[in-house]
Amino acid sequence: MKHTLFTLFLLTIFSSGCTVYQIESNDTSQDFYIPKTSIDQVTYIEQVDKPYTEIGTVTVITERRQKIEEVLPKLKQEAGVLGADAITDLQNSASDFWKSLPPQKLLSNAYIRTTYTAKAIVWK
Repeated sequence: MKHTLFTLFLLTIFSSGCTVYQIESNDTSQDFYIPKTSIDQVTYIEQVDKPYTEIGTVTVITERRQKIEEVLPKLKQEAGVLGADAITDLQNSASDFWKSLPPQKLLSNAYIRTTYTAKAIVWK
């Protein structure tokens, strides 16, 4: 019985310590912008072709096996909290070495993280 309880305790500790996403933002503007109520109000633009003001940066740190389609909504949500109209200049911190390794199915690569950073902008 003690062995079973100990095993359940260890399983609980290990499973609760893992997070898929760590989301952060850095507000660099002195101005206040009304937060967005939906991620649909924040767009992702690769090439900006009209005037804008950068109001901050948003960062998502995740396991490297997460797809960009899963990370973008998290970036947009955090940018929306800052009041951004869009995110741009998406950067990925994974080195070429880690990108070339095939993702593992279970815990063997859980410690390998990737950082995605984008500029949060508002239109002028």
